[in-house]
Amino acid sequence: MSDFLSMGGYASSVWPSVVLTVGIIVWNVLAARRSFSEAHAEARRRVAMEQAS
Repeated sequence: MSDFLSMGGYASSVWPSVVLTVGIIVWNVLAARRSFSEAHAEARRRVAMEQAS
């Protein structure tokens, strides 16, 4: 296990890259979900305004 974690001496560049990549993917998913929720709420508001007219 220790050999795997040391990545043949490249662990100091591999693991930060992995952490950064996972962080960016998580942020991207969260941002997309938030954007979708906002767009969905806006669409509901527009439909409600259309029906009220």
